[in-house]
Amino acid sequence: MLSVTSAELQTWIASFIWPLTRILGLIAVAPLFGNVSVPARVKLGLGILLALVIAPTVPEIPALDPMSWQGLIILLQQLVIGLAMGFAMRIVFAGVEMAGEITGMTMGLGFASFFDPQTRARSSAISQFLALLTMMIYLATNLHLVVLSTLAQSFELLPISSSVFSNNGFYQVASWGGRIFSAGVQLSLPIVAALLITNTALGILTRAAPQLNIFGIGFPITIGVGFLMIAAVLPYLMHPVINLLQEGITAMSRITTAFAPLN
Repeated sequence: MLSVTSAELQTWIASFIWPLTRILGLIAVAPLFGNVSVPARVKLGLGILLALVIAPTVPEIPALDPMSWQGLIILLQQLVIGLAMGFAMRIVFAGVEMAGEITGMTMGLGFASFFDPQTRARSSAISQFLALLTMMIYLATNLHLVVLSTLAQSFELLPISSSVFSNNGFYQVASWGGRIFSAGVQLSLPIVAALLITNTALGILTRAAPQLNIFGIGFPITIGVGFLMIAAVLPYLMHPVINLLQEGITAMSRITTAFAPLN
């Protein structure tokens, strides 16, 4: 007759619940998986499926009751680690969206905004276009699968333990957050430079011929130059975006390693 002790049952539950918590933390925030249009049942089902695959490969876990205070602290730690890893990839898309915001504002399309269900805030049309383009590159290069692979490897880089994790992980997340601004400026720089030259030429033209209505001719010229520059830049945008996405994958591993407890 098969007999199972309470200690063995608690170990089995913990070996499934703790990895599942880290996985669900990433799924809740990471691009594509954490989109609000994806039903919660689908996210939960995907998390359970991944946990069933990953849990048997997880290194040895502490022999603790998952409902004890120590077990709940480990549960909270796994949630924070998963959220930090997903947030690292979300920052990449935020940087691309900021590039679209800068481009749209410089073109004079600041009024052409929509409600973004992902961030629940206003987002410009150019920003939405670049975000969708980045999502297509993200899927076409199978980087969404690389994110899941990095998640599985994180259990080896940062095993589940009862030790309190290091605060260096939060510092790494904050440092990586600054990439939003640098990536946004770098991606939008060619278009902004062309629009700056256009605005300078319009200023000189207005100075030379004050009778011209700068508001009547400047607005369509600025928008036209902006769209022409977007069309010219698009063929060369793929490689910078892929490099930025790969930086996000590297940041996930770096943040995971930074959470390792200090001995």
